[in-house]
Amino acid sequence: MKAYVFPGQGAQFVSMGKDLYDTNSQARDLFEQANGILGFSLSDVMFNGTEEDLKQTRITQPAIFLHSIIKARLAGADFQPDAVAGHSLGEFSALVAAGALGFEAGLSLVYQRAQAMQKACELQPSTMAAILGLSDEAVEEICASISDDIVVPANYNCPGQLVISGTISGIEKAVAKCQEAGALKAIVLQVGGAFHSPLMQPAQDELAAAIAQTPFQRPLCPVYQNVHALAEQDPQAIQANLIKQLTAPVRWTQTMQNMIAAGVSSFTEVGGTGKVLQGMVKKIDRAFPTSAI
Repeated sequence: MKAYVFPGQGAQFVSMGKDLYDTNSQARDLFEQANGILGFSLSDVMFNGTEEDLKQTRITQPAIFLHSIIKARLAGADFQPDAVAGHSLGEFSALVAAGALGFEAGLSLVYQRAQAMQKACELQPSTMAAILGLSDEAVEEICASISDDIVVPANYNCPGQLVISGTISGIEKAVAKCQEAGALKAIVLQVGGAFHSPLMQPAQDELAAAIAQTPFQRPLCPVYQNVHALAEQDPQAIQANLIKQLTAPVRWTQTMQNMIAAGVSSFTEVGGTGKVLQGMVKKIDRAFPTSAI
């Protein structure tokens, strides 16, 4: 069984997609279609923008989504997934690639998500930190011990790597406690806010209405969703889980383990640098072959 996995924020790079635009008419058409849907030239920022330009949430999210979908579409008949999954934002790419969402609807939701998240970040200063070298259970206990601040597990990336999310003071306390507990590294990340935490509730509320009004279809293969790491094909269940995603942790380690248990024997990363999720799979189980489109 072959799985295709789609990256989230952090997989962007300067001039992403320009080679595809310059050499392929199908890719060029999708870039121009995206520019029209968004009402500005996303392709211009992707091709000519600086690293800082691409880090803006309102640019990063639609850019990675678009790059992933173009890569999947250009694979043509070779794109035959037995299962798909996406890391955070990448779940939207996975749903469109698997036919659960149309391209225009998917891009519109991604852009609304990015703008809603940006607004939520501005409501309260917040951040995230990567904790390396502690068990998930140890980090969970440390987060739970900080009762006077918001700090929660946000991204279960792979064994020994858990990203936490919360208020600035909550993250500072958790980082200190993780260091005391023997973490190899506890690094505050350069991000705009506390993604996948209760601080994203305003963004989730805003996005919920848009997701509820968007038509979803049955995907061509199981989609493993972030909120519970389980396979879904029922459109209503997919829709409900997508609404919960902004305030719930990304259970990526559990997703990969469940896919492997279900019989997936190889993973192909679609979009971005093509290296982020491959690296995580290798840390979960080195035995599984990985590749990138």
